[in-house]
Amino acid sequence: MFHDQYSDATIRAILDEVKTIAIVGASANPVRPSFFVLKYLIDKGYTVFPVNPGQAGKEILGRPCFASLGEVPGPVDMVDIFRASEAVPAIVEEALGLAPLPKVIWTQLGVVHEAAAMRAEEAGMQVIMNRCPKIEYGRLSGEIGWTGVNSRTISSKRPAMRGGFQHRGLRK
Repeated sequence: MFHDQYSDATIRAILDEVKTIAIVGASANPVRPSFFVLKYLIDKGYTVFPVNPGQAGKEILGRPCFASLGEVPGPVDMVDIFRASEAVPAIVEEALGLAPLPKVIWTQLGVVHEAAAMRAEEAGMQVIMNRCPKIEYGRLSGEIGWTGVNSRTISSKRPAMRGGFQHRGLRK
């Protein structure tokens, strides 16, 4: 698959479908982007598992932190990678060892590894690279437009009311 552009429909379908997310490289430091994304996704109603060997056994935002994907209790729909590009192949290999397999491998802004993406896709997973689920959720739900940012999304439909931090969003 071509990993430079993704349709809004593809991103929206992923964000609508996934329920559980493991964030590899989650940080307990409240000024780190991985902390913001973790908090945002929790507030949107996703079940989020922080994965960080240095924080294993501790909690981040009230969620237990795990040393590896294999320690996460239960199935994970999406693995969100907050690590350098060279760390992606090992994380994908670890994800391939999970049962059931995650549906999605998602890498954050600036994180790209084509060979690892091909390996994940060959196993049947979708891959999104060099994107942030927090930014994409905000853009597609219209939240980012509330502050005057051009979301590139025009709709006359009101966002669906739901529980969570903003009370409006993509999920039903």
